[in-house]
Amino acid sequence: MANFDETDRKILDLLQARDRPVSTLAEEVGLSQTPCWRRIRRLEEAGVIRERVTLVDPKMAGVPMTVFISITAPRHEMAWLVKFRALIESIPEIVEAYRLTGTVDYILKVLVPDVASFDNVYKRMIEKLDFTHINSAISMEELKFTTAVPTIYLK
Repeated sequence: MANFDETDRKILDLLQARDRPVSTLAEEVGLSQTPCWRRIRRLEEAGVIRERVTLVDPKMAGVPMTVFISITAPRHEMAWLVKFRALIESIPEIVEAYRLTGTVDYILKVLVPDVASFDNVYKRMIEKLDFTHINSAISMEELKFTTAVPTIYLK
């Protein structure tokens, strides 16, 4: 298990806020470029940095509507779960999916342009798989959004 320090946390916080050249990042954390680059590589090799991506604004991409779908499975079997995973992977509008504890088994985050498009997603889902219960909630306002993971617990 790798040990990480405050400089590693600062590098992660800065990279999560905005991508920047290593030279700029190094200056911001008080390192020269080579040691800073080595720390980034170490964080990548340890799996702390999973991947680097570009965040696209959903509204600018034509999908301003966020819908959350809560699902109760008809049965708790691996065969159903395998089919469900394949189904959600096949629908690009489903951008996040989680298996939960409690009365709801799964929650999905869906990005679509409008209600008609959401209805299309819904119909594709029920056409392919049985569900005990599906409940949808359209987001009225995004109060907080971040992809930044808290680094205060990194050890």
